[in-house]
Amino acid sequence: MLLAVDVGNSTTSMGLFEEGRQLMFASSLNTDSRKTADQICMDLLNIFQLYHCDFSRVTGAILCSVVPPLNFMMEKALTRLLGKPPMVVGPGVKTGLNIRLAIQTQVGGDIVANAVAALEKFDPPIITVDMGTATTIGVIDRGRNYEGGLLLPGVNVSLDALSQRAAQLPDISLQPPKSLIGKTTEECMRSGIIYGTASMIDGIIDRIREELRSPVSVVATGGNAAVIIKHCHNPIVYDKYLLMEGLWTIYQKNK
Repeated sequence: MLLAVDVGNSTTSMGLFEEGRQLMFASSLNTDSRKTADQICMDLLNIFQLYHCDFSRVTGAILCSVVPPLNFMMEKALTRLLGKPPMVVGPGVKTGLNIRLAIQTQVGGDIVANAVAALEKFDPPIITVDMGTATTIGVIDRGRNYEGGLLLPGVNVSLDALSQRAAQLPDISLQPPKSLIGKTTEECMRSGIIYGTASMIDGIIDRIREELRSPVSVVATGGNAAVIIKHCHNPIVYDKYLLMEGLWTIYQKNK
């Protein structure tokens, strides 16, 4: 079995793969950079117990992270549980992806994993949209090169900023609005953030398509994607486990 772990700014996601790429479970915890290796070990063992899986059957692990302060403890915890260090997505790891950026080391492991999985499932050119703490948009050209992308504030970050900087605007949950034109403050905020983000995604897709002068495949993932993309005009495939499957593929290329 392979354990894939993605340490994000807000949540740490993990997936357990059986032989043959079958995903046994996928789970997530809040990311806390203050945790010790022992605390992380307990979290992982509790997750396995919750899903009635035996950690002793895990033969390898792959880790990607965008939270450097937590990397050492996460690697230490996985090494303690497995008896060997995890594979870490970064320089020196084979991905099969040609990254055409000025500073390749600035590309996050999660972006790489999304792109690797997208290339297995879709015909390039491909646009990947990962909607987490930040909304990350990546572009893969017809030659299967990762050309770069865009970084935008995530949906929850935008909502939090709106509530904190405007005295009369409340904190609200992210729920689909009843209609485009809101009738209350809460409805106006939900409509603005949902339809505003959807329109932004649509506009960026249109501009990338114009720049590439080609039809594009678009795939979205991340915690907020399912809520947003149903309000987009462009056809977008939602793939909840895109990143996990990318980590599985990278592990197979390097083991």
